[in-house]
Amino acid sequence: MFGRQSRANEVENLTAEQVAAGLRAGRMLLVDVREPKETMVESYPDAVIVPLSRFDPGAIPDPQGKQVVFACRSGQRSVTASLVAQDRGYPYTSHLAGGIIAWKAAGLPTKRSSP
Repeated sequence: MFGRQSRANEVENLTAEQVAAGLRAGRMLLVDVREPKETMVESYPDAVIVPLSRFDPGAIPDPQGKQVVFACRSGQRSVTASLVAQDRGYPYTSHLAGGIIAWKAAGLPTKRSSP
């Protein structure tokens, strides 16, 4: 996406701990924008999956007043998803900085598929 880096300041960086607390409190909706081949291996518990390759912010379920937070592997695609959503008129300005890498580094649980 052209100009993504210069616009990254339009996206709020949240830590894994902030997102986990928001999810526990029922204040956030986590949207994983990784691809199915990634989410089948390991995923965030209770995240909605809307892959970036066919991203449509309209496909995100109604957050019902919750803060929408985008997540991916490392925090790059989630920034892109937030910017695309904003460009389409959605007030989705937050992402999980560091993605699932930061999530796991913080000791937070993931769901793993069975071999």
